[in-house]
Amino acid sequence: MRIATITAALLAWAMTAPATTLQKLTTGDMIRQSTSIVRATVTGTYTTQRGSDIYTHYQLQITETLKAGPSGISEVAVPGGTINGLRQLAAGAPGLTKGQDYVIFLWTGRSGMTQVIGLSQGLFTVMQNDAGETVLVRGPIDSFMLDRAGRIVSDQGITMKLSDLRTQIQKAAGR
Repeated sequence: MRIATITAALLAWAMTAPATTLQKLTTGDMIRQSTSIVRATVTGTYTTQRGSDIYTHYQLQITETLKAGPSGISEVAVPGGTINGLRQLAAGAPGLTKGQDYVIFLWTGRSGMTQVIGLSQGLFTVMQNDAGETVLVRGPIDSFMLDRAGRIVSDQGITMKLSDLRTQIQKAAGR
């Protein structure tokens, strides 16, 4: 009876567990691992399907390149979306808003598809603080996250000045 109870509890947990496990990334990790970092405004969207995976592509107008990478980046693909009446959700995947200004840590894979590094971890909304400084804000992510040691951790979100990010990028580049 005890084994049946434990099995039922584990099955119930597995059915409610998020499908995506994220490794918690620091800002330094994202700077090092990204192929480029840009400030951009979303100008439009479209959806594609690759095999069984659906992606929403956000078209970008790049206003500043903070870390140079592959030239010609004009969009970012995010897992999930709706195509031909089929809807697919991806835990931890960000949603971008047309007309919104973002700083995006990008990663371009061998396939040529450019994505946000660490899913929502690499997407920051650009805002102005009360002092008139440009700040980057990312709210807490509620997806299942692990630290480097494999321990479950929670995310508190990040707020930082754009000028501080520029300094960190320059230090990482050895300038």
